[in-house]
Amino acid sequence: MSTLVKPFAALRPEADHASALVAPPYDVVSTAEARSYVASKPNSFLHISRPEIDLPEGTDPHSQLAYARARENLDRLVGLGLLVRDPDPSYYAYRMRMGTHEQTGVALVASVAAYEANRVRKHELTRPDKENDRVANIASLNAQTGPVLSAYRSDPTLANLLTAATRDDPIIDVIGPHAVKHTLWRIADSGQIGAITDAFEALDVIYIADGHHRAAAAARVAAARRQAGDSAGEASFDYFLSVAFPHDEMQIFDYNRVISDLNGLSAGDLLTALERDFTVSAANEPVKPRSPGTFGMYVAGRWYALTLDPTRIPSADPVGSLDVTLLQQYLIAPLLNVGDPRTDARIDFVGGIRGLEELERRVDALGTGAAFSFFPTSMEQLMAVADAGQLMPPKSTWFEPKLADGLLSHVLD
Repeated sequence: MSTLVKPFAALRPEADHASALVAPPYDVVSTAEARSYVASKPNSFLHISRPEIDLPEGTDPHSQLAYARARENLDRLVGLGLLVRDPDPSYYAYRMRMGTHEQTGVALVASVAAYEANRVRKHELTRPDKENDRVANIASLNAQTGPVLSAYRSDPTLANLLTAATRDDPIIDVIGPHAVKHTLWRIADSGQIGAITDAFEALDVIYIADGHHRAAAAARVAAARRQAGDSAGEASFDYFLSVAFPHDEMQIFDYNRVISDLNGLSAGDLLTALERDFTVSAANEPVKPRSPGTFGMYVAGRWYALTLDPTRIPSADPVGSLDVTLLQQYLIAPLLNVGDPRTDARIDFVGGIRGLEELERRVDALGTGAAFSFFPTSMEQLMAVADAGQLMPPKSTWFEPKLADGLLSHVLD
């Protein structure tokens, strides 16, 4: 019987070369940004996660040529001894520090069976094209190289186990992209391994925070290999790579919106229409909302603070009560005519880490439209949506710091 999580024998950088390999996640950099990033880093893991950078410009990143180059690049780093495989299954304490923020979790592999049984809970839809890309990536590498960012309800037993594990010297301590410090400790003691496994079993569930496509692709790979008769029992492909953090240590930024035009309205018309559902007040500086149900709006060169009528907020509905849902329902859809934010080209999404100045810059560059700033979605809200078996609207959460690619990979033996 599979457990919710288990240890794994990681493929990871040799300590002295970690800074040369560590890379941002594949899906937060464009091909052009990846080419620029590796100009001074010939052994960057981006040569594996974005292999099109080693091929002629214009090469389809989803071509078999690109996936084959990824495997060549992985084999090269292993052959050079820059990537090494731990001899035995282990857990890994994983700490990220960004500025004054610090979070410490467990790198592990999570059960595909648990994912399919909703013990690994999701809150987002996935896109088939992105799933297909990750399936091909896993198949070509015979490994999962991008961890799923997960959360578990904060637990004193796991806290104590991680405190004990991080007293020793780390195996990797490296500054990654955006000055984020990534520190790893290997947990190989059988007693500690059993205690961590048991603690997660007692929790019963973990939550995907970021990486839904990676998890869905891993489940598809596992299903295909089981159907092909690759294993009569539990196999490495029956688990997927994840790093799980206590929910109260995770940091969610706002995920803001820019609408490219005002749907034929003037700024004055929009302000007047808003008074039906919002209290509107002009502001002398960018508006960073301080509580749920409040928003900032930048239009026609000015900022406004918006407060939604509290009677409009359905407290018992975990999705309907989200700020991203409410602004869509009472402003973006009815007034600006953006019906489906997944498909409408008139809406763009801006991670809060870019600052409110980025919202001003984009609207000013357009010469029209409006931008909206949000109070961040909370982990409690995310878990409530997942527990209810519902899905959040697109671009509801922006997690920082990001896990690094290349620090830990799960080989499918």
